[in-house]
This record gives sequence, structure tokens and C-alpha cells, in this order.
Amino acid sequence: MLITTIEHVTQISFLPRLFPVNVYLVEENDGVTLIDTGMSFSQKGILQAAAAIGKPITRIVLTHAHGDHVGALDGLKKELPNVSVYISRRDALLLKGNAELQPGELQTPIRGDIPKNITTVPDVLLGDGDSVSSLKAIATPGHTPGHMAFLDERSGILIAGDAWQTRGGLAVSGVLKPWFPFPAMATWSKELALESAKMLTARKPAVLAVGHGRMLKNPAAPMQQAVAHAESIMRRNAK
Repeated sequence: MLITTIEHVTQISFLPRLFPVNVYLVEENDGVTLIDTGMSFSQKGILQAAAAIGKPITRIVLTHAHGDHVGALDGLKKELPNVSVYISRRDALLLKGNAELQPGELQTPIRGDIPKNITTVPDVLLGDGDSVSSLKAIATPGHTPGHMAFLDERSGILIAGDAWQTRGGLAVSGVLKPWFPFPAMATWSKELALESAKMLTARKPAVLAVGHGRMLKNPAAPMQQAVAHAESIMRRNAK
């Protein structure tokens, strides 16, 4: 477990050298917001890191409903029964194990580890632009239909879930990186993922924090380059 803190945001990286799976603790006046829950074995480390901050976990916010992001959800909810759970309205269906496509969506099967046995029922279903304390929810469909990123409006730190990766090299979700191909393999729509990545790049975050890989400071130029690379791949594949 590797812990890194930038301003109000602490990244907890599990299996950092092998298969990094990141969750985030965002410090607020009333406690700590946990973004994603990692794998089932992540529970103990999350609770220890929150205890070290010295504030209670008051809410759990999920970027999307893949198994490596919601694995410890039920265990944490059992340990912290009063915590509120947030997820996008769309990915709340995935959290139930429902992978059916909705009317008007790209009719391509949803990929990745869709959970089958999550019992936790979300308390709040998020929409684009909603606020969760200091965080602004941003709809970023592509990796999953209801994927969301969260911008800490105090610091400009963007917690992007799997809309981006830095492990194996900075990349838009859906762009295959041979040293860490898993986010690309689990991406539902490369086209929508690229549009979401372009929109996040335009926000010029101060720090890019992702689900897999280290946090990246001053990421604007590298993000622009990664978007251009994804666009070139898209053009080649369209020929």
C-alpha cells in the first residue's frame, strides 16, 4: 500500500508495483469523502488511512461500478452504516449487476468486471454538475455508460477514475497501453471516452488523479498530447 497526499486529497494505492488500484480520501470540514473502494481486501487499509487523517469517513462516492472500484463497498458499509453512498444514476444499474443497455445508448456490450453480489443501495444518484461537498461531479461516459469524474474545486485536483490512466503511460480510456492494458480492455465506448477526455482536458486541472497509476501534476500539456494520440488512432481505425 502506497499513500500520497496532495493538498486535501490522499491517494491510497493498493498493489502499486503490480496492479495499482487507487482510492482517494478527500478531506472536508465535516469528515472525509472516500472516492471508490478498490478491491475487497482494500477495506482495512482504507480505514487505517482515514484514521491517520483523524476524521471519519462520512460519504463514499463511486466513479463507476466495475469490481475493482466497488469491491470493498459492502464491507465498508457494514463497518460504517451511517455513511452515504453516491454514484451516477446510470451506473447505479451496473452496481446492481444489470448490464442491459438503455434506449439511445451505443449498443455495444458493457465490458469489464460488472459486480454480481453488491448489496449496498446508493443513497444519492448523481447527475452531471452535482456537488458533493467540495467536489463537482462531471459526467464522463465511455469507460462505462455512467462513469463520472470529480473535480475538487478548492485545488483543481481532478479525480478521473478510469477516464484516464497513468500506469503504463498517460492514456485516454480505451487506448491500449501494452504495459497496463486492462483499462482499455474494460472500456465500453472508445469514442465517448475520447470525447470525455477532451472535455476534462479543457478544464486544465492542476493535478490528474486516476484509478490506475500515480497522480500527475501540471497535466495539461501531456493530456493534450494523449488526446491527440487517441484521435490519430481513431482516424487510422476509421480508414
